[in-house]
Amino acid sequence: MKAYFTKMKGTTTSPPRVSLSEIGWSWLGAFLGIGFISFANYRVFEKIDLLMIVGSFGASAVLIYGAIKSPLAQPRNLLGGHVLSALVGVACQQLFPSTPWLAAALAVSTAIAVMHATRTLHPPGGATALIAVIGGEKIHNLGFTYALFPVGGGALIMLVIALLVNNIPRHRRYPEFWV
Repeated sequence: MKAYFTKMKGTTTSPPRVSLSEIGWSWLGAFLGIGFISFANYRVFEKIDLLMIVGSFGASAVLIYGAIKSPLAQPRNLLGGHVLSALVGVACQQLFPSTPWLAAALAVSTAIAVMHATRTLHPPGGATALIAVIGGEKIHNLGFTYALFPVGGGALIMLVIALLVNNIPRHRRYPEFWV
């Protein structure tokens, strides 16, 4: 039993501080990525009653602008993780509409399994799957379209901005891999 609890102490120290330059580039990327999608959501798509932004994009921004070397932040993971998780979430919501607690649990756990199996693990994908279940009528009415728009389209826009911003400074390179 002691060995079990000893594992919870961790094995390494905290990561080192990042430079002010790194903080600035991460901030700029996140501002532009979320800003562009938010502007489109509230100024363009709202007029035609379409949704362009989901909460899980905030967590994606942390990865693709702030942790650009992480395997979880690479394009394959960003796009595949979000789209596959959205499909799983919609399926769970449609299979269990009157049991949202079950749909939510199945959506997140199955999304994780699917992302593992397809090598597209992207932690915000779990939130994308959950949003498909708990997102309300506007999200539910999208059905499987949710996976393409707003999820796929929004993730693609954020990826383009990540490619542009993350490669401006000499010391940053994105992505590490595509497939």
